[in-house]
Amino acid sequence: MTLGPATGRRQRASTWRAVLACLVLIGPGCLATEAQTLTRDLMNPARGGFFQPQDSYLRRVSDAGTDDAAPDSSTAAAPSRIGRLPDYGVSAAVGAGDTGYDSLNRKRKKPQAYPGAPKPKRPPGPGNYVAVPPPPPLSVPPSSTANKPPIAPAMAGNVSGQPARRRLRRDDDPFGAVGNYVGGFLVKSAVELSGGYDTNPGRFNTPKGSAFYMVSPEFVAASDWARHSLLVDLRGSFTGYERSFPPGVDNAGQPVASPVPTNVDRPDFTGKIDGRLDVTHDTRLNSELRLRIGTDNPGSPNIQAGLARYPLFATTGGTAGIEHDFNRLQVSLNGIVDRTTYQDSRLTDGTSTPNDDRNFNQYGGIARVSYDLLPGVKPFAEVEADTRVHDTRFDRSGFQRDSSGGYAKAGTSFEFTRLLIGEASIGYAARSYADPRLNQLTGLLTSASLVWSATPLTTAKFISVTSVDESTLAGVSGVLTRTYTFEVDHDFRRWLGAVGRFTYGTQDYQGSARSDEIYSISGDLVYKLTREFQIKAQVRRDILSSNIPGAGSASTVVMLGVRLQR
Repeated sequence: MTLGPATGRRQRASTWRAVLACLVLIGPGCLATEAQTLTRDLMNPARGGFFQPQDSYLRRVSDAGTDDAAPDSSTAAAPSRIGRLPDYGVSAAVGAGDTGYDSLNRKRKKPQAYPGAPKPKRPPGPGNYVAVPPPPPLSVPPSSTANKPPIAPAMAGNVSGQPARRRLRRDDDPFGAVGNYVGGFLVKSAVELSGGYDTNPGRFNTPKGSAFYMVSPEFVAASDWARHSLLVDLRGSFTGYERSFPPGVDNAGQPVASPVPTNVDRPDFTGKIDGRLDVTHDTRLNSELRLRIGTDNPGSPNIQAGLARYPLFATTGGTAGIEHDFNRLQVSLNGIVDRTTYQDSRLTDGTSTPNDDRNFNQYGGIARVSYDLLPGVKPFAEVEADTRVHDTRFDRSGFQRDSSGGYAKAGTSFEFTRLLIGEASIGYAARSYADPRLNQLTGLLTSASLVWSATPLTTAKFISVTSVDESTLAGVSGVLTRTYTFEVDHDFRRWLGAVGRFTYGTQDYQGSARSDEIYSISGDLVYKLTREFQIKAQVRRDILSSNIPGAGSASTVVMLGVRLQR
């Protein structure tokens, strides 16, 4: 079908109108899109536009989502390495420490010493080497120790930055005996040799003096075991006097019995062996063996008149018991057995008299309960009961000396920051005798052992002891003896110390009007040359005051000696 010219013109006009309508519809969208792009990339200063071509939304991409403009790594040629330094991705000196060697010679940090370490004179590092001049030539050959290998710097403590070596603990007794290890025991021994003058060795009412010497050996052995314990402590002394005291004569030339022996030499020994068997963590078996050898004290009314020398007595005994801990509560039960025997008395006329009436056996038991109330405070209560049976029923005065008695006391042991440690208690003692003519012996019982470390150089001690002793006086039940000792120990230097001591005691002869008081004051000076050798000096004043005329006495003792210990 053939169209006419008018029809063709109408079709072309319709076509242009359709194209123009499409342009009108497409124009606003393009303008909006362009506005968004300009707004988004307004701050991107790319040449030729406000955004890079690779950021355009109209860039061509492949089906895999990769940019067609990016080069293909599989086909791209690697850059040439000719003339280029190798690069491994790690810069030079990147692994060096803050204070180590740096190949780039950059400024390094100064080493920081540990707190308390001495600062080095020159910090280590490049350029700080100081040449040490060689030592001058020796005029004599070096000793045998000159070419020994030196100690390691770490042991010498001169390594830069090394903390100061910890100082050893200060020795509290730098002149004390070191001892020797024998198997599992630490053994210490010593002996003191002394000489001096005593203005009244026999404790006469009218003083008569004499020079004397004294030998005092000691031996201590303590076990060093992880469990159980064994302690051996042996101490003795012998005092010999230059002068003897023969009996006087009356107006008729007959000898008069003297209250003081002719020979006043006296030995003394105290020994004990303590053992502990740890059955379990909370249960222990305790035991003790003891031996005491001595004489009656000079001036005692128990000494017979007309003696040639003091008769010796020996007390042997033992203790065995069990101790158990119930958490903070500690309970112990011990049994005791002792045997006391006296030598026969040798008289100045050559005869002797027996002392069997003074020999006796003692059996008893001790129960003790303590509670750990506070750290350092442990109150306790203790009860003792015993029976004394003599070898003879009647003594030389016709009295029956068999008796039974005991004591009860309560107190506490304490330890306050190591400044004040010890134990103190108070109680009551009583003893009844088989003879109805002998009164019951009763009295207040005090016991204490306190140590106060006032300063590192000064230590004060207080000791109180109460005992019930036998007596041979007719009608006297026994002697209740109480002693109180105050002692101050001060070190002027670690090698020079002084000890001051004061003792006050009372002796109550129950059943008799006699009552004695004892005073003793002394001063010791100790010069410690080495751990093994010491020089000791002592001045002592002893006074016995009695309400019986002629029974009192006084004496002054001056003594100088040496102590050898190991």
